[in-house]
Amino acid sequence: MLTIRLALGGSKKRPFYKINVTDSRNPRDGSHKEEIGFFNPIARGQEVRLSVKQDRLAHWLSVGAQPSDRVAQLLKDAAKAAA
Repeated sequence: MLTIRLALGGSKKRPFYKINVTDSRNPRDGSHKEEIGFFNPIARGQEVRLSVKQDRLAHWLSVGAQPSDRVAQLLKDAAKAAA
């Protein structure tokens, strides 16, 4: 089953997450099919906090990929902020 989830990156005390499409059985930071965006939880000021390639997100959702709980919440919050 395909899952859209966060993969941890960054350095000590400065987390940075990539939004990846991967098989649900793979490890969190393991191999992935495609990177479709990123999430920076400590962004301040003019820095971008969340970026997602909407066309690729729509494609993977149409193929049957399921977002994780955290990714679903991030997308929901981003849609609310854009409206």
